[in-house]
Amino acid sequence: MLALAAAVIPFAVSTSISPGPNNVMLAASGANFGFARTIPHMLGVALGFPLMLVAVGLGLGSVFAAVPALHLVLKVAGAAYLLHLAWRIATADAKTGPAARPAAPLTFGQAAAFQWANAKAWIMALGAVTTYTTPQGDAVTEIVVIAVIFDLVCLPTVALWAGFGVVIGRVLERSPRGLRAFNVAMGLLLVLSVVQVF
Repeated sequence: MLALAAAVIPFAVSTSISPGPNNVMLAASGANFGFARTIPHMLGVALGFPLMLVAVGLGLGSVFAAVPALHLVLKVAGAAYLLHLAWRIATADAKTGPAARPAAPLTFGQAAAFQWANAKAWIMALGAVTTYTTPQGDAVTEIVVIAVIFDLVCLPTVALWAGFGVVIGRVLERSPRGLRAFNVAMGLLLVLSVVQVF
């Protein structure tokens, strides 16, 4: 298990901290709502992804391999939801006050459920399960170890992205145009992540 952990940790760190839909949304949430109000969103990502990884490792991935149309439906639904979120973030206008901002940050449940529509999360989960489990090993134990490592790595990385957003928000709080430009940039990054999926 120590060898497994040593192999998984660099993968978990590099994939969790790199830009992607979760991290872009966390930065935007931190900028618009502050750190404390973004905590449920952070926890939803940090706990939702490892749960998804366990489900994928225990056989859900084979369901999608057997029924490719189901994967396509999930991909299209996820892309549509990402575009909706991108629009909400990009059109949040600090100049006209809180009413024009997104109504609220994502909840724990919304962030956890979002993992199932997040193409990067799928790539990470499938990559971790196929790369770090062994045919001769105890698959359930290996999958749980991988999920726990991702959970431990994910908590500080999502906090880092939300904190980055908070810093940006504080820098730009006296510049409504600057915060608006930041929100547009975050929205465009989400759109770019949708383009990369297809």
